[in-house]
Amino acid sequence: MWFNKGNEEIIKEVKTDIQSGLTSDEVSSRLSKYGPNKLREKKKKSILFLLFEQINDPLIYILIAAAVISAFLKETSDAIIIGVVIVLNAVIGIIQESKAEKALESLQELSTPKALVKRDGEVVEIPSENLVIGDIVILDAGRYVPCDMRLIESANLKIEESALTGESVPSDKLHELISDDKNIALGDQKNMAFMSTMVTNGRGTGISVGTGMNTEIGKIASMLDSDEKNLTPLQKKLAQLGKVLGFAALGICLVMFLVGVIQRRDLFEMFLTAISLAVAAIPEGLPAIVTIVLAMGVQRMIKQNAIVRKLPAVETLGAVNIICSDKTGTLTQNKMTVTKFYCDNRLQDVSALDLQNPSQKLLVENMMLCNDATYSESSKTGDPTEIALLEVGSKFNIFKNDINNSHERLDEIPFDSDRKLMTTLNKYKDEYHIVTKGAVDNLIKLCSSAFIDGKIVEITEQIKSDILAASNAMSDEALRVLASAFKIVESPDTEKSSMEMDLIFVGLYGMIDPPRETVKSSIEECKMSGIRTVMITGDHKNTAFAIAKELGIADDESQVILGSEFENMTEDDVTERIDNLKVFARVSPEHKVKIVRALKEKGNIVSMTGDGVNDAPSLKTADIGVAMGITGTDVAKGASDMILTDDNFSTIVAAVKEGRNIYNNIKKSIIFLLSCNIGEIVALFIGILLGWPAVLRPIHLLWVNLITDSFPALALGVDPDDPDIMKEKPRDPKVGLFAGKGGFFLVLNGVIIGITTLVAFYIGTRIYPNSLMHAQTMAFVVLSVSQLFYTLSVRHSENSMFKTGILTNKYLLGSILLGIVLQNIVITVPLFAGVFKVYRLKLNDWVFVILISLIPLVLNEIFKIFKRYSKPKTT
Repeated sequence: MWFNKGNEEIIKEVKTDIQSGLTSDEVSSRLSKYGPNKLREKKKKSILFLLFEQINDPLIYILIAAAVISAFLKETSDAIIIGVVIVLNAVIGIIQESKAEKALESLQELSTPKALVKRDGEVVEIPSENLVIGDIVILDAGRYVPCDMRLIESANLKIEESALTGESVPSDKLHELISDDKNIALGDQKNMAFMSTMVTNGRGTGISVGTGMNTEIGKIASMLDSDEKNLTPLQKKLAQLGKVLGFAALGICLVMFLVGVIQRRDLFEMFLTAISLAVAAIPEGLPAIVTIVLAMGVQRMIKQNAIVRKLPAVETLGAVNIICSDKTGTLTQNKMTVTKFYCDNRLQDVSALDLQNPSQKLLVENMMLCNDATYSESSKTGDPTEIALLEVGSKFNIFKNDINNSHERLDEIPFDSDRKLMTTLNKYKDEYHIVTKGAVDNLIKLCSSAFIDGKIVEITEQIKSDILAASNAMSDEALRVLASAFKIVESPDTEKSSMEMDLIFVGLYGMIDPPRETVKSSIEECKMSGIRTVMITGDHKNTAFAIAKELGIADDESQVILGSEFENMTEDDVTERIDNLKVFARVSPEHKVKIVRALKEKGNIVSMTGDGVNDAPSLKTADIGVAMGITGTDVAKGASDMILTDDNFSTIVAAVKEGRNIYNNIKKSIIFLLSCNIGEIVALFIGILLGWPAVLRPIHLLWVNLITDSFPALALGVDPDDPDIMKEKPRDPKVGLFAGKGGFFLVLNGVIIGITTLVAFYIGTRIYPNSLMHAQTMAFVVLSVSQLFYTLSVRHSENSMFKTGILTNKYLLGSILLGIVLQNIVITVPLFAGVFKVYRLKLNDWVFVILISLIPLVLNEIFKIFKRYSKPKTT
């Protein structure tokens, strides 16, 4: 803690000399001891390590085993297909991972290349990485702060710290001792300057007290480097599913083989059948389908101004139930804007300004004349507060260059943080105006008159009271208030000591960083969808609450807490209050991380939005970090999962909708694949238990898997969006993939497919008692075609396929037709028929197998009718 230490104590502690600075020998000694003033580079992962990370997954292990088994069975094409799936999954993962860790590199680029320091009694410019603790550093406007510094001199010093603290305006800096409070927020440490922030005004001198990783920016780098890697809900569920399927496959192999031994069947044939069934039990296309569906979702989201950096983030969005949003630049426009003014004893909205009114015209002109910023459509430079004053004039086609040409500035008294005033002397034809702007409390003491309704009147206690009441009313709305006054003099040779005396009060401006236009409706839509919005900001408590109240985030001050207060809460207090807290003000980067973790510990899926360097650790800690693309720093973008190219909070809602639909589509694909695989298991297992001949050959199972695990499952993955998806509450991340009787219907449909296949085989043996191949062919066709028809019913768990729209997914219809055509080719083309050992079906056989293949679809639609009628009515 350096801000609460006096100059002499600091000088003694860091062993330096204010007048002459450090000696060259001392600098060399400290550099060798503490290292250069730069951020530590993160060790990059090798390609082999990245590859291992991608294949270190239970489902991938199963796929590898499936490929080996397929090759052993001399099913070369199947082995190649599975191999391609594995390689594709790994390559896409490596590409994503190689782009993911840019945050520390961007942090390193933030450090300034040069710094002014005192060395050996002289002021010299050096590379910032050669700075050491104890250096006397000189700051001036336009220069980045090269290290963490305790200021010992300051003159009108202002530093832009929004990327670090989240404040929307530059911070006034002082050099005096400020407080003994150890929990004071970064934004309130006025006698400190922090590495990688920028000086916007004035000058200062300070003692280097932190370099490299020991700076505030270095702490952020450490948090980015050490934070754990989060798994998305779907990744966790697929990992669990992979383990279950792996054990199930091994169990099936063992049981089937033992049954064959007991029944004294051909051991080699039983071994092949058991292995084939084990392979059939595993949806080997699942990882590829998930990856492709996510990738296609990413392409759709780009069109909606959302760039996803990590594929699983798409799915995570669908489960988000809390959005933690930075205020500045995310919920607000990140520019100070005048919204209210006070003139002629009336407080009005800025839209009511009328330049025909002499008092209002004078207020606008004065605020532009007493101003050091510049403004044009293409360029804005200077203090954001002063830019906001110029923007008011620009709405009336009054620009600073024009008004300065008409009323030339002849003299000035610069802004001073003690006076909190700025004064200029401007020429008005044959007379001269002294124009002053500044804090209301300071300026009103200097006024002896007021300009009201075009007349100069003596200022009374009532007029003062009215002015202060208007100022307080604007402050209550978290507006930053500036007052304007003037006086007319006959000569430009006025003594500066008398310029700020006997002034005439003109009026007030109230300004704030206003909310984005579409944010309020987006927050309301989030509420309707069961998503809570939480504001986390570096701004002051009253400013944060005013914005939060206007946006509908919070409606009571009890829902607002300071970062320092949150830091001192016990774990029990945090657990008890976290669900009611909607606004966190004056927070540090460490506070943001703690807030996100506290919300996650309550079982929430948390999204964090932000744009500054200070947001990066919390963006990485959140389940999904969302960075702003326009105003966002490279550090924030590097730590995020998703970037908004339009910096619009509303885009998050569209992304959540897309995420929900993608998750639903992936779930459809999984349910379809597992139902089909269960059907295959049921058909073979029951057939063997009943002592029947082999219902299907091993090659039949592999072929059915090939035509159902590919195009139909993928077509389900790109099913059109559900229009009612945002009427649902966020899914519980703790609930499994098959919650809400989903698992029961999955198994039930699998059993129906299996029994349907057995029925086809049984009838086939009765119609053609002397041709086992004929019966196997009928079972083979029914197994594949019934699965293809079943896809039409999987599209929605409750709505009928007619309400969902049979023609709304043309890819699915195409995949069904393609599957039937391929199945027909296999059994009619002699070359393939010989390989698959199948019989060419007759027309009446085709009519029979098509009709019986429709049974799973029809029964499933009937189940939906009962589900709809048994569903509780909502009011």
